Amino acid sequence: MEYGAGRYDVVVIGAGHAGCEAALAAARLGLSTLVVTLNLDNVALMPCNPAMGGPAKGQLLAEVDALGGEAAVNTDRAAIQMRLLNTGKGPAVRALRAQTDRRLYMSLMKNVLEKQENLHLQQVVVDRIEVGRGAVRAVVGSCGARFDAGAVVVATGTYLNSRIIIGDLAYSGAPGNQMPAKRLGESLRSLGFSLDRFKTGTPPRVHRQSVDFSRLKEQRGDAELRNFSFISPVKQREQVSCWLTHTGEDTHRIIRDNLDRAPLFTGFIRSAGPRYCPSIETKVVRFADKSSHQVFLEPEGLETLEMYVQGLATSLPGDVQLAVLRSIPGLAKVRLMRTGYAIEYDYVPSFQLKDSLETRAVDGLFLAGQINGTSGYEEAAAQGLVAGINAARYVKNEPPLKLARSDGYIGVLIDDLVTKTIEEPYRMMTSRAEHRLLLRQDNADFRLTEKGRAIGLVDDGRYRSFQARRQGLDDGLRFVKRTLLPVTAELLAGMQAINTAPPPAQGITLAALLRRPEITFRELVFLGASELPSPEVRPLLETEIKYEGYIKRQSLQVEKLLRLEGRLLPPDIDYASIRGLCSEAGEKLARMRPASLGQASRIAGVSPADIAVLLVYLEKWRRSAPA
Repeated sequence: MEYGAGRYDVVVIGAGHAGCEAALAAARLGLSTLVVTLNLDNVALMPCNPAMGGPAKGQLLAEVDALGGEAAVNTDRAAIQMRLLNTGKGPAVRALRAQTDRRLYMSLMKNVLEKQENLHLQQVVVDRIEVGRGAVRAVVGSCGARFDAGAVVVATGTYLNSRIIIGDLAYSGAPGNQMPAKRLGESLRSLGFSLDRFKTGTPPRVHRQSVDFSRLKEQRGDAELRNFSFISPVKQREQVSCWLTHTGEDTHRIIRDNLDRAPLFTGFIRSAGPRYCPSIETKVVRFADKSSHQVFLEPEGLETLEMYVQGLATSLPGDVQLAVLRSIPGLAKVRLMRTGYAIEYDYVPSFQLKDSLETRAVDGLFLAGQINGTSGYEEAAAQGLVAGINAARYVKNEPPLKLARSDGYIGVLIDDLVTKTIEEPYRMMTSRAEHRLLLRQDNADFRLTEKGRAIGLVDDGRYRSFQARRQGLDDGLRFVKRTLLPVTAELLAGMQAINTAPPPAQGITLAALLRRPEITFRELVFLGASELPSPEVRPLLETEIKYEGYIKRQSLQVEKLLRLEGRLLPPDIDYASIRGLCSEAGEKLARMRPASLGQASRIAGVSPADIAVLLVYLEKWRRSAPA
């Protein structure tokens, strides 16, 4: 029997990475917020690798932090190893990666939610979303509890009607052998949403004491202290190592000999999986010319001996998994602790979303995370933060936060979801961002903290820290541009020693020296620069100076593109009636409902000629509109 269980401004369904950020954002903006989850013991669960960051994902995490989110701070607290990746490449693709303690990450995040003012956390299985007059009204649990809601965020991850697959075994289940959410998907269908199926998977876990580390290559964390959050409380960190090995011909032979038992190749699994994180059996078949593939053994935490076998995602039968593992150097006597598996699940194709992450069909209903067809903790956290902010702003009758592609990777992510057809689990990559030199991890606060402050998520302490960092950068730029090193015998000898061209007769500024690829702040000290900006801002200064021309060029490109973004399209536009618009473009535009000409231009099937037709239409529409 249904009964009233309370009223909340915002109800969040799911307490994964998207749900946690959504709930915290809404509560911190002053709204009474309920977050419901299938199991309170699995808040912020990391069902795959307990790692955060990496190329593009590290940028997402920094942007969540800059806007006032929690994931970066929590990652810093739970991290057991930090490494800066792509240090030999340009600054646009450098990114921090953390190996975390899985259980510590979960317990820390749950504790944050439990202590947050305005936020209530409850274990409930949600069966139904109730709608009236086109707007969300309530969520109803399987035991009859009815929670009235001003707005709802659905962040159910891979739990909708999910099934676990290992070899020829398949059963209804969710990550970590939890129960799936079956009736909620039916409720979404009844509200008019179309759902589809995706597949993902995870590798086996092995016992640390059964690994022969003498056959593996050690990967240590960086000696320098690194953190994701711009206000990280972590000042020191004890780090543990990860380990590298590789598959070989024996491994590949075992896999090829058992493809008749591989559900990915027998037709038992039909859903599309992530192209950029394929299973080991897919890699062996797709890249038949490769004699080996990298495999990383990564610790699951400080208080467990389980190790995650990255690079070996699989849904092969358990006996084959064990044989595959034992064919790999260092794992000849390995003990299997958890079997790898595939998981199929329902998701809501993202063309049904606005760029605020509110659904087109139901007002006040927002979707975030893997339910939108994405993959990854960082992508989920980013969507959750935006959905939580906009759910709160919807309740307060305020305009939604919308981030442009030039604002950050979060803007790229959401724009891709609402303008592109997602045919496989979407993963953020640096190649997706056309302005990636402007969207670096190290400058996320300069791009987004003012926006977070205007929204109300950036508190006074964080804002003061940001202002001090911004002032430090401004002061540093002025200093290096104005400070001139006179030509001396010592300077000439030093420049010759580091194999750089001699200075002009009038001397050379520190900025001019830093523009040279071979010179960093370390060389400036060697060349006799006695005073330098603080170490905290030096990496950012180097990037701003060395890439100044490229940064200015990209900034000009952004200005041009923003003109198209500023040309808004009427929400009720009848594309079928517009003369000159090709039929494919008209169908795509009617389906996607872009908010602006800029968004329209990025929809596959919409040509520059179609955009020109829309420009003419907009001008006619503007002239005919009442004053």
